[in-house]
Amino acid sequence: MAGGFAKDGAVQEQIDATIEDAVSRARNRLPKGPSLTNCKHCDANIPQARQEAIPGVRLCVNCQAEEDKKTEAFAGYNRRGSKDSQLR
Repeated sequence: MAGGFAKDGAVQEQIDATIEDAVSRARNRLPKGPSLTNCKHCDANIPQARQEAIPGVRLCVNCQAEEDKKTEAFAGYNRRGSKDSQLR
């Protein structure tokens, strides 16, 4: 049961929207187009198995690992709108 001005099921809608946003961001980060045979950064050979496993791959495993380290975790959106959530 929701309290105040929130309608019933509002919490679940917030959870669903957060998950949909995360899935959308992840899909947008996936490579597109044909795979490269050599790494875009270091020109190392990209194995055929990696090219088939990840269509559109652009980086070798080592360079991809370095790129993943640079990617920061997304903080998300303040869907609650309460003062408590705004202070975090």
